[in-house]
Amino acid sequence: MRYRRLGHSGLFVSELCLGTMTFGGSDDMWGHIGKLRQEEADGLVRTALDAGVNFIDTANIYATGKSEEILGQSLRNLGIAREDVVIATKVLGPMGAGPNARGASRGHILDQAKASLKRLQLDHIDLYQIHGFDPATPIVETLEALDTLVRHGHVRYLGLSNWAAWQIVKAVGIAEARQLAPIVSLQAYYTLAGRDLEREVTPMLESEGIGLMVWSPLAGGFLSGKYDREGTTAEGRRVNFDFPPIDKDRAYDAIEVMRTIAADKGCTVPQVALAWLLHQKAVSSVIVGAKRIDQLQDNVGAAEVSLSTEDLAALDAVTRLPAEYPGWMLERQGEYRAHMI
Repeated sequence: MRYRRLGHSGLFVSELCLGTMTFGGSDDMWGHIGKLRQEEADGLVRTALDAGVNFIDTANIYATGKSEEILGQSLRNLGIAREDVVIATKVLGPMGAGPNARGASRGHILDQAKASLKRLQLDHIDLYQIHGFDPATPIVETLEALDTLVRHGHVRYLGLSNWAAWQIVKAVGIAEARQLAPIVSLQAYYTLAGRDLEREVTPMLESEGIGLMVWSPLAGGFLSGKYDREGTTAEGRRVNFDFPPIDKDRAYDAIEVMRTIAADKGCTVPQVALAWLLHQKAVSSVIVGAKRIDQLQDNVGAAEVSLSTEDLAALDAVTRLPAEYPGWMLERQGEYRAHMI
């Protein structure tokens, strides 16, 4: 397992991160993703740590806090030293019925950070992330609340999730101008089946030195190798929970190329999908979730898959985004200067 700096911070995280969205679900949306109980979660956490994973991601909204509770108990059950793991969690979604029990307001952030620490049985959160953009709260209020948590020692580093490029840059500018704790990471959807991030977000991340954590790298299981263009497969999460949305024709084209590469390298289709992400410059860590230990072991094996220039070119050819303005104009006008860099 290799380790990478998280953005411009001094924090090093494993290039694969264990996601815990499968922990604790019931007969609701989270149940479609996973219903793992304590013993099963302990097995996954142990498997990840044994493989060299030091980075684990959760959120207060996952199974309405149950995921955090199970993860915290796993760390205790397994006797994991606090300094050996980097724990990330998130805040935004509704955690109660009232209008202030949601969003990125100062009150909700401070209340939920305290609640997350209690559920996780920890004295600090390594990476605290705003789970999405809150249009009802000024960005400066959100950033000042996060800065308070850092200054009080409850949180070490700050991140965002599912924000647009302009929103992130605005937050970065406010934090710099007011000398607030900086944003070091973005958690976002990025996969061979959905490369939308490359239009605006990944160039911005590279420019600002912000690390990318990838969620749903297999496009909600679509790139698992179970699905084909004929629709003959009737299993998997996507059957009951078709998310995130993707261009399925383009994804099927990618799967065909991935199968060829996988056969050539003696690996699996999901490993090719994950390995492609690990070859992308903006990526700090790829979040992998699983319901079974064998699934997690397969995903972790992606760290050992090396794609050639020819492999990357073949995957790019069937998944690249169609040109859009201003991208094609920026590329055209920058040609005569780019060679001077």
